[in-house]
Amino acid sequence: MTWRATVLTLFPEMFPGPLGHSLAGRALERGLWSLDARDLRAHGLGRHRAVDDTPFGGGAGMVLRPDVIDAAISDVADDRPIVVLTPRGRPLTQSRVQALAAGPGVVLLCGRFEGIDQRVIEHRAMAEISVGDYVLSGGETAALVLLDACIRLLPGVMGASDSGTEESFSDGLLEYPHYTRPAEWCGRAVPEILLSGNHAAIAAWRQTAAETITQTLRPDLWAAYQSTKGHAS
Repeated sequence: MTWRATVLTLFPEMFPGPLGHSLAGRALERGLWSLDARDLRAHGLGRHRAVDDTPFGGGAGMVLRPDVIDAAISDVADDRPIVVLTPRGRPLTQSRVQALAAGPGVVLLCGRFEGIDQRVIEHRAMAEISVGDYVLSGGETAALVLLDACIRLLPGVMGASDSGTEESFSDGLLEYPHYTRPAEWCGRAVPEILLSGNHAAIAAWRQTAAETITQTLRPDLWAAYQSTKGHAS
């Protein structure tokens, strides 16, 4: 069954964007996933197709109206989860990506302006997801990130069967370093163990390297990894 993505946005022309190229683009052409980008202004009010209004309680900016958003969702609602991209959401993780990729698809709501009326988020039981602790101009860029992460995990998208299993976050660690030809470059040599042909030793080296990198660069991930392995953090 084709994995289906619907994006509700004020800028449908931003899609597929980079998802029309490389792995995602080829998968889209092959029908491994589908994309439907819909303009929220199709449900706007009045002659000017208004989608927003001033916030109750005052403050700068505008807020997307709940009636407009709800009408847009009604047109696409099915058994797929509805995700709103917002900096206040739960961080997007690889485990969340895997869960979404294993399902029938996703409906993504891209916020703009100051945000979306809270009532429609609660009414539609949307999942609030953030792609990082920073603020973007809108949810479209975040939607592209989420979709790319999901699409590459769909069956048949990546060439090598183990491409998705030996990556950062796949087992709670950052990925080990990679090297290719030439064996020496700018006075820096490839670690000798990688040239040994001893696959067991190479696997052990990669595991150790992944642990070292994670402990150094992401102590938060390292602590979580330690706890899952039953070690002291």
